[in-house]
Amino acid sequence: MSPAPPRGFTEAEYRRRCETAQAAMAGAGLDALLLTTEADIRYFTGFLTQFWQSPTRPWYTVLPATGKPIAVIPAIGAECMARGWLDDIRCWDSPAATDDGVSLLADALAPFARIGLQRGRETHLRMPLDDFDALRAALPGVRWGDGTEIVRETRLIKSEAEIAKLSHVCALVSEVFEGMPEWLRAGLEEAEVFRRFKIRALEVGVDDVPYLVGGAGPGGYGDIISPPRERALAAGDVLILDTGCVFDGYYCDFCRNWGIASVDDAARRAHETVWDATEAGLAAVRPGATARDLHDAMQTVMAAGGALGNSVGRLGHGLGIQLTEPPSNAAFDETVLRPGMVMTLEPGMEFAPGRLMVHEENLVVRETGPQLLTRRAPRELPRVGS
Repeated sequence: MSPAPPRGFTEAEYRRRCETAQAAMAGAGLDALLLTTEADIRYFTGFLTQFWQSPTRPWYTVLPATGKPIAVIPAIGAECMARGWLDDIRCWDSPAATDDGVSLLADALAPFARIGLQRGRETHLRMPLDDFDALRAALPGVRWGDGTEIVRETRLIKSEAEIAKLSHVCALVSEVFEGMPEWLRAGLEEAEVFRRFKIRALEVGVDDVPYLVGGAGPGGYGDIISPPRERALAAGDVLILDTGCVFDGYYCDFCRNWGIASVDDAARRAHETVWDATEAGLAAVRPGATARDLHDAMQTVMAAGGALGNSVGRLGHGLGIQLTEPPSNAAFDETVLRPGMVMTLEPGMEFAPGRLMVHEENLVVRETGPQLLTRRAPRELPRVGS
């Protein structure tokens, strides 16, 4: 296993991110961006904490048209934020019975006439609507614009430092998946499989396993997003695990399938079909292609392989500091692929009534095509415990 990449980023990396967004802000006529979500604040400031799990406190960052971001945050986060590259960190004691940071945020935004917020697909405000109404009332002269595309485009292309973290976590989890046949067998409860996977992932070096879903059933599974059951695996089951493990705040997101002791022909053929669909998706990955092109390439293979349908709505997505990021490999998404984008290919199909087969790999778009970050699964559905 290669050594882990350095944690964190240089100040030059954060400056580049800010300057990229600021150039786009100038083109859109925005004086500042108001950032309110964990991923966006972390991307521009380096503020990495699990404290976002608590909904009690709001957190804000203002990105002006020039210069460094301004943090407007609860005092409990001041020391953590100060370890990063920001100089201007404004705090209040939160939670507060009234004025939970609103007046402090209004003061930070007062110099700016046109302020951008993220308003589009895959965004949310993450501040109380009453507080947002109070903020707008405190800034009657402000024009509120849309900063969705500015942030989206800035985050879409990953730096080599980001790709190194993504590559590392994909390699670690590939090792965990490849080692599962050593212990996976009939008789283990699903909950125990999940538990062993998480323990092994932590042992090999991931920081956390915040996302692990899957399922199992005779000849196939009908659900891929649920927590584990206390049901014991039985011969003839097909098991899927789909995980988003994290290293230094960056996610992998891929899955693997196994047949328990025996595999029926329908499940075997379905696995080969989604594997072949992934190959078609990989062949379509090149700068200038679109996310829709990837969808169409994979969907064509699955349709020819007898797919009854796919209710997921897309066949993969972007990947980075969030488990899923834009774009979507969907029939509606015309996002053009560019070098440095990190993507998942995730063909999935219903191959018999109530029976699904899903496969997923992670890659980075290069000038010459795709560079796999995950170690490719075998085409034949692996059998364990036989």
